Amino acid sequence: MDDRREPSLLFLTDEQLKKGIEAMYFAYRGFTADPDRILEKYGYGRAHHRALHFIHRTPGTNVNNLLAILSVTKQSLNRVLRTLIEDGLVDSRVGTRDKRERNMYLTEKGQALEAELAEAQRARMRAAYRDAGPEAVQGFRQVLEAMMDPDMRRHFNTLKDPD
Repeated sequence: MDDRREPSLLFLTDEQLKKGIEAMYFAYRGFTADPDRILEKYGYGRAHHRALHFIHRTPGTNVNNLLAILSVTKQSLNRVLRTLIEDGLVDSRVGTRDKRERNMYLTEKGQALEAELAEAQRARMRAAYRDAGPEAVQGFRQVLEAMMDPDMRRHFNTLKDPD
């Protein structure tokens, strides 16, 4: 399939764009509400969730890769990782190629929490996708990808599609 698209004229008013922005805010609140309730039981926040997600998606990832994906400070990421390691959710191993590097893996406990969080979000997305229909799903993904900064799009494209 040819990825080159014919430019199409799409005229949106400022009011329509504001509505889209507001929809993104409220959708994000809904998308994070279920995991937030789960995380609260453990005393974790969204940074912990994101770390668990991307360690799950890229087992063996290192701190520098997580820093690039999450766009947080090293101090902030270290605080999150330290907690996850101390609580037995993440295993930090010495790098095989570079002994200074630390590679992160989820433990069984970490995999269980990540699966619980992911299922909550999948259930919400599955219901929304079912209600919106297949064309809307494709269009939504195109809009999201178009909104990504080029560096983030590169990270996104390096993630392998699950199963």
